[in-house]
Formats: sequence, structure tokens, C-alpha cells
Amino acid sequence: MADFSINIFLDDEKLKKIENAGLASEVKEIEGKKAVQVGLTKKDHKKLCKSFPDLTTDSSNACVLPEEAENTLMGIVSDMKTLDVMKAAIMKLYNPLAGKALRAKL
Repeated sequence: MADFSINIFLDDEKLKKIENAGLASEVKEIEGKKAVQVGLTKKDHKKLCKSFPDLTTDSSNACVLPEEAENTLMGIVSDMKTLDVMKAAIMKLYNPLAGKALRAKL
């Protein structure tokens, strides 16, 4: 069971991709909008919070990624045809140096 989840809110184009991937049964109504939820572990959530310092988690432990990261995740979901993609997706989404100043040796 996932500790956290990422909500991907679906417009018509994303909904079509989800349906083409055979995941139409995974579509839920969240805040009055159609969405899918990608589960992630506490460790993955911590990594995403480091990469995206403005990431906020709601009371149901769900968050929404910035647009570029969400599009990357959506591409992985549609390619792999499953919502269980965080092991692969975290490699593309996690930037361990995010928010840190680069230091040069002099």
C-alpha cells in the first residue's frame, strides 16, 4: 500500500492517453475533476519534496507535481500502461541537487 499519492488531473488529451493505456477503470473524481492517482512510498515522497521544494501534500497525503514533472510522469504511465511506475519515474523526477547552491573548488 502506498503511503502517499500523486494526483494527475486529466484534461481531454490526458484522459484519452489513460483510456488508450487500458487504465480507464482507475479514473476517479477528485475535487470535482477527473484524475488518476500514482502511489508512492514515504521515501519517494521525501525525494520529491527535495526536488520540488514548493510541493505540498493535502490531508489525504496526496500532492500535485509541477506541470513539467507531471507531463513526464504521465508519459511514463501511458508508456508502461500501469499506475505502478514510481520505481522508474523517480529516476527521471528526482534531482538530488535541487535547491542546493553549487560550490566550486578554487
